[in-house]
Amino acid sequence: MTRVQGLMINTQLKIANNEREGMRYPAIDELSTKADSKYKLVIAVAERAREIKATGKTFLAQTRNYKAIGIALEEIVADKVTIA
Repeated sequence: MTRVQGLMINTQLKIANNEREGMRYPAIDELSTKADSKYKLVIAVAERAREIKATGKTFLAQTRNYKAIGIALEEIVADKVTIA
């Protein structure tokens, strides 16, 4: 651990975050074109994430995210899930 401006930073965690982009992918710019309302987007992502958690199944062969929310976002960007 190193101290930078009063904050403790775990360098291993920092490296892990760079390897797995987590919630930085997909970008909000990509998502904003998928729904006419950010509120519809949030509801659709939450519903799909609950389905993924319940079934453990995704529409994508490989995902960059490992959490259900991130996978749901990836599915929407890939047009595997549409928002009505």
